[in-house]
Amino acid sequence: MSALQSRASGGTAKLGHVVMIAGAAALGGFLFGYDTSVINGGVDAIQEHFGVGSAMTGLTVSSALLGSAVGAGIAGGLADRIGRIRVMQLAAVLFIISAIGSAVPFAIWDLAIWRVVGGVAIGIASVIAPAYIAEVAPAEYRGRLASLQQLAIVLGIALSQLVNYALAAFAGGSASGMLGPIQAWQWMLGVAAIPAVVYLVVASAIPESPRYLVAVGKLDRAREVLNKIEAGDADAKIAEIQGALGGERKPKLSDLRGKLGVLPIVWVGMAIAALQQFVGINVIFYYSSSLWHSVGINEESSLLLSLFTSIVNIIGTLVAIALVDKIGRKPLLVIGSVGMTVSLAVTGWAFSFAQVVGEDAMLPAQWGVVALISASAFVLFFAASWGVVMWVLLGEMFPARIRAAALAVGTATNWVANWLVTVSFPSMRDWNLPVTYFIYAAFAALSVVFVVKYLKETNGRSLEEMGS
Repeated sequence: MSALQSRASGGTAKLGHVVMIAGAAALGGFLFGYDTSVINGGVDAIQEHFGVGSAMTGLTVSSALLGSAVGAGIAGGLADRIGRIRVMQLAAVLFIISAIGSAVPFAIWDLAIWRVVGGVAIGIASVIAPAYIAEVAPAEYRGRLASLQQLAIVLGIALSQLVNYALAAFAGGSASGMLGPIQAWQWMLGVAAIPAVVYLVVASAIPESPRYLVAVGKLDRAREVLNKIEAGDADAKIAEIQGALGGERKPKLSDLRGKLGVLPIVWVGMAIAALQQFVGINVIFYYSSSLWHSVGINEESSLLLSLFTSIVNIIGTLVAIALVDKIGRKPLLVIGSVGMTVSLAVTGWAFSFAQVVGEDAMLPAQWGVVALISASAFVLFFAASWGVVMWVLLGEMFPARIRAAALAVGTATNWVANWLVTVSFPSMRDWNLPVTYFIYAAFAALSVVFVVKYLKETNGRSLEEMGS
């Protein structure tokens, strides 16, 4: 074997190793997707079980998002103090506790508390997975490897919908039906403990981030990890990381301060994170069953439509993974924003033909088909662009000296925006469903302008070059 062939073989082996550990880290994304979406199938059953109104139901469903904002806010600091792996393990343990507690609540507020615990785990996982993947991935593959986080998220969403449908079917076609000593919706929430245990085991088996190891002075361990995941001179890479980190000083939130409160690059990251949610994507997953039920589709069929939406989401994510490193981040975001604007506007238009009779709403068959196609197109465009690229950007766009803190702020912003959309949707839906979708369409249109004007392309640049 020639020296060239040997280097190529070594590079392929290293890439395969990186893919495996990045995939393991992305299991946090799987739990993130599963846990945030699993409650979708039980929204109506929870409301009936506890005898509460739409406002309290919306608050309970969205309570996990407040925990997520907290988790995202503390994850960066924890990751810099105790390491990326320890933070993943902490998230896994919180997922397990939340799943068990959510399965056997004795009151609506008790369920909300366990959802907040799970939300903290989600927030932590949403920060640490993209950060870790970005830190172990070679620049030329970083977009695709970071996209594994979003792929894991949508797979988690899809599996939660499948599990929800199966459990409801076993319980007589309803999430309120009994399965043994508890109702189907309680099993839906409790089953999340199984992948959480898997995440805990896998997170304990992957290496620590070399950039964290350099930051805490464990250079021998960093050199060992770098030799396994990157080609080239490990010592030169360590020197490059040290230079980018600005010495041994650990990043703090105060490092983000700028003339406008925070540095301009942090504002850009926060805006990208907020816009991803203000287009209303998570309304599809949190309330899709209730939404389709409100336009005349029975509970069993609406759960199937939720599963169909998740499959569309997976397809779009695969498209993004194929394109993110080829055409770049900005073009993909612009294409997605234009597609979302059109599809959301059409969805709002279709829902304007709904006929309201008492507390029920029915769409004429032809407009039901239009609404299903346009809503599915919206999910496809989102998944093929913003669903993936936002997480890729947050993991790579910030300079190394502020990356952990800025990523935490950006991710917390995403969760706060997610909470605002989720908690407001039931009331907005009851007020005027078509206008609600038109508002989301307006934010999608705004995102086109923002990306073109303010976002810098990050494709192909090393993490140490960011901010230059």
